[in-house]
Amino acid sequence: MARGHDGLPRAQTLVLRKRDLLGTLAAIDTDRAATGRVLLLENLFRQKITYHVGALPAEDAQFQKFNTSPFVLLIHAMQRGYSQITQIEKDILPAKQFSSMETSAGRMVEAVALPAYGWTNVMSEMHTPNSALDGKKLEGDTLKLATLKSGPRCLNDEMSENFADAIINHSAAWAAEARVKKLDFTYGVLYGTEKVSNKKDWHILRNIKEKLPRSAMSIMPDGRWDCQFKRNGLQVHVTVRIGKAWWDYLGGATCFVELCAALIRACVKPGECDPEDHEHLISDLGQIVSLTCVPADFNVSILQRGQLQWLFFIARHFCDSISDA
Repeated sequence: MARGHDGLPRAQTLVLRKRDLLGTLAAIDTDRAATGRVLLLENLFRQKITYHVGALPAEDAQFQKFNTSPFVLLIHAMQRGYSQITQIEKDILPAKQFSSMETSAGRMVEAVALPAYGWTNVMSEMHTPNSALDGKKLEGDTLKLATLKSGPRCLNDEMSENFADAIINHSAAWAAEARVKKLDFTYGVLYGTEKVSNKKDWHILRNIKEKLPRSAMSIMPDGRWDCQFKRNGLQVHVTVRIGKAWWDYLGGATCFVELCAALIRACVKPGECDPEDHEHLISDLGQIVSLTCVPADFNVSILQRGQLQWLFFIARHFCDSISDA
């Protein structure tokens, strides 16, 4: 299994502190350029999401379009104690909508975010040298490249090997097109942490190591989330960046909170918070969204106080735990 493979790095527990999130939010609020990016992202996200929602399964869609498992439906009916078809019918539509949104939502986020932070979206057909790429940016004498996945468990063994092959086989063409001798390739994941990854992403690095002669490797991936090789005068650095690590790399220390704020502004209507004593169905959700640590005088223009619960809720998807400190 992947977790027992020699060289697999130990995933560090990532804890986000609400105090730090609030501090970053306040810093963005007083930075004209950062605030401008939030507003730009908000408008672009709203446009994309509006179009996307219009393409989701409608309430008058025919049953055959849902591709539901009869076994899952019956197990769900037992779990809920249903006796009538109308009861489960109400659950099928939102379940299908969530499923339909997973991949396309990730593509929407990357299509909007990459240009906002100075990158170019790479559009290419399958089975071409660029089909492994989603974004690129020329920075000095280095071409930065990225392939992006929506979540931390998207890969299997075959896909990991295919990515390694693409990097090894096409790096020379990518570099020649940009007229550089240095590539910085990122396998990026839009949310999640190293701890919740299935570690197939790291196997991209392991496959590179195993497919190249030892003399070509200038940095081994053993115990780390990156590697580097040199071939024919070309230097290629490959890094796995998951969740917040990707956003920090893309746009700096405030990028992650800028992204969260923009998405919340685009999707969530300002309103009242859930009361602190509300009993959530998810046992730890109350602690995750609690505002008890937020000073009474905390005030920013880009998010209202009721939306701060959403900030903490979204941020929890990018860490292993969120602290009230």
